[in-house]
Amino acid sequence: MARERNVSRLAVLATVSMVLGSLLTVRLWFLQAVDARGLQERVQEVRTRTVKLTPERGRIFDLEGRIVADNERILTITIDRGIIVRPLDRQQMWDRLSGVLNMAPDALEDRFVSKRYDQLQPVPLKEDVSEDLATFLRERSEDYPGVDVREDWRREYPYAPLASHVIGFLGAIQEKELEYYRNLNYDPDARVGQFGVEQTYESLLRGKPGYVKYEVDSRGRILRLLSRKEPVPGNDVQLSVDLDMQQHIEQALWTELWVRRRTEAPTVLAFGEPDPRYPLVNYYKAPAGSSVVMNHDTGEVLAMASYPNFDNRWFNAGITSEKFNQLFPKTDDPDQSILVNRAISGRYNLGSTFKPFVAYAALNTGQLPGGVEYTLRDPGTYKLSSIPEERCQLNVKCVFKNATCGNGAPCKYGRVNVVDALAVSSDVFFYKIGEEIFSQRGYRPVLEEQVRQFGFGSPTEIDLPYEFVGTVPSKALKQQLAASGAIAKEEGKGYYVGDNVQFSIGQGLLSATPLQLAVAYGTIANGGKVVKPRVVRAIWGPGTPKGKSGRVNLKEGVVLQDFSAPQIVRDINMDGAAREAIVEGLTRVITGPGVRSDIYHSTTGEKLFRSYPKRALPIAGKTGTAQGAGNLPWNDSSAFAAFSKNGRIPYTAVAYLEKAGFGSRAAAPVVKCAFTALAGKTTVSPALPADPLDVNSVTPAMEQRLRNPLCLVGTGSSVRD
Repeated sequence: MARERNVSRLAVLATVSMVLGSLLTVRLWFLQAVDARGLQERVQEVRTRTVKLTPERGRIFDLEGRIVADNERILTITIDRGIIVRPLDRQQMWDRLSGVLNMAPDALEDRFVSKRYDQLQPVPLKEDVSEDLATFLRERSEDYPGVDVREDWRREYPYAPLASHVIGFLGAIQEKELEYYRNLNYDPDARVGQFGVEQTYESLLRGKPGYVKYEVDSRGRILRLLSRKEPVPGNDVQLSVDLDMQQHIEQALWTELWVRRRTEAPTVLAFGEPDPRYPLVNYYKAPAGSSVVMNHDTGEVLAMASYPNFDNRWFNAGITSEKFNQLFPKTDDPDQSILVNRAISGRYNLGSTFKPFVAYAALNTGQLPGGVEYTLRDPGTYKLSSIPEERCQLNVKCVFKNATCGNGAPCKYGRVNVVDALAVSSDVFFYKIGEEIFSQRGYRPVLEEQVRQFGFGSPTEIDLPYEFVGTVPSKALKQQLAASGAIAKEEGKGYYVGDNVQFSIGQGLLSATPLQLAVAYGTIANGGKVVKPRVVRAIWGPGTPKGKSGRVNLKEGVVLQDFSAPQIVRDINMDGAAREAIVEGLTRVITGPGVRSDIYHSTTGEKLFRSYPKRALPIAGKTGTAQGAGNLPWNDSSAFAAFSKNGRIPYTAVAYLEKAGFGSRAAAPVVKCAFTALAGKTTVSPALPADPLDVNSVTPAMEQRLRNPLCLVGTGSSVRD
């Protein structure tokens, strides 16, 4: 039995040996016959070093050719990873290099182990070194094996912080984006567009990398050049933004916010006396705002300002993470958010600036008997007629008021038509539309369908990232908000008359961006064409020749794509009589007259615009005050939108100032400054290159006020809207 077991074991061992021998034979055959070329390539890779050549990034320049994003060639010290694989070799190299590079050995080690850098490429040890240091290391290659000098590019923003929200900045690839950029053949340590035009047009601005391939010895020393492929520079991008106007709008916005922070908000009253629950004196917080000036015929954005602003040079300044967090702290307070372009990302109620579109809905659907001739008596309050009285007694709000006049009581405008209602901003007139366009039409979303035509609730598709779509009140929206916990589940069960009434004066669940408001007003201005807005006018070929004073020569470059022609999203039926009535009402907001009932009620903008040169550039517009938290006056936000009636200067301008009070007192002055500049009645200071960045500063951007703020001033302004 023992002998049989030994024979069995020998048989098993022989079988295993034969199988292993067969596998080894097959593997040797595969390596010699099938994979010989692959082996040769891997051997060749070991004997060669490929250095990528970074292309010069395309430049960005404004409408007049001023370069707002440029490049500076810099030198970067790198080291071949293969030379310092062993920890001891690495530590000895760091000890030798630390004094030369003025960097601690630990900092050099951090770069070596960082996942930010491509593990198959040389490690960048220090960027932007001097020519003398580069020469020193090149001449001592025997002492510093594997160390090399690479030419790179650094992004420059000569006019920072002007238009920083539009231009954007470059930043390291985020971990969540790494796979995406790897698929596009980016190095993990590449810097890419992270905001604004830099991000949207990354693929065009980047260019195509080149390379140099060297033969090296076992110590990584270069023996000879094998091949070289030159990089292809990126395309240049021309903005539709005019830097002079951009500066003017930014300064007007900041100045007005500064003024509002020093302005007392109305005192909260209870039964005619100051409410003891609140301080007697409160100032507007006015923490943020935005403004847009857009050509409503083409959709080109002439200026787009957002505050708080930031200096995009910080992202290339080589500051520590602690310094960066000091400048750009993470916060849940939207008032403090800096890296947000409020012109396209702000989520705002529109207040009475929304009323022209409600007027259009009523006129376009025949909701008003007699159309533009329809009138109603405005006694200062409106009581819903579609709600039974017994329900009104059960905590259902059935009575809605106008904004208050100077005596603290709701304004009473007497008999008004649609033109009057727009001119003096009669809430009662629009409350009635809001109720009856819903209750008399089978409780269908007629108002929603009508205003969506102007682009509300849809992206404008501007060529900038992070655009907010906006919301239009509806049953589906309320259900969605209730499911997410944003509103009570009971509230989300249905869409009610009261919702539509709030909707009709730009409140409730309506939200939109200043850009959406500009597109909508531009649609009224141009006769019914919803245009797609853009901040880029054209794509130019690489290397557009430079001219004088930091500009490119627009006469010698090559335009590859021209976006200046309008892109029409849709045509809206703007009936002649309906449009004329709306434009007349908006014109009277600017020029007057108001209406007379018990007293004369001026329009919401005529006092502010009394000194405006109307003959030079006639405009039509609308004020708006969006109620804030707790209906407290210092939480109200200010809105104003207007358009030029002069076809030779076809611009629409919008301003929105958060927690800054009445629309006529905060946002309207900013828009007034825009139109006085467009009319040539205000001197616009030329944009000048920025002073060097102060890396010791503790503010994201230096703030500047208007040198001549008279364009912000009127002879008075309404206490309404």
